[in-house]
Amino acid sequence: MSGYFELRRNDRGQFSFVLKAGNHEVILTSEVYESRAAAENGIASVQKNSPDAARYERLSAKDGRPYFTLKAANHQVIGISQMYQSEAARDGGIDSVMRNGSTATVKDLTAA
Repeated sequence: MSGYFELRRNDRGQFSFVLKAGNHEVILTSEVYESRAAAENGIASVQKNSPDAARYERLSAKDGRPYFTLKAANHQVIGISQMYQSEAARDGGIDSVMRNGSTATVKDLTAA
């Protein structure tokens, strides 16, 4: 099974999305957007930028745990990963986003 996006709306009417791998694990989380159109533009940006290895920034949290961000061509962060226990696991997460991020499948959970 390939990856997919889930588009969500919070109780304040704001939108966000997550990218899930085929095993249903969240591999990338977006920021919160004020409009549905902005969140959909974020999804389109992930679809466009995720195959490009140069768009990933490998980082470490203050406690040393590795994570990554996916950035657009203008260097704006599109999504952020979870915290990982090792750099190898983080790099596996990047590989998963590179493989799954171009999916056209979007599950609209905004009405749920």
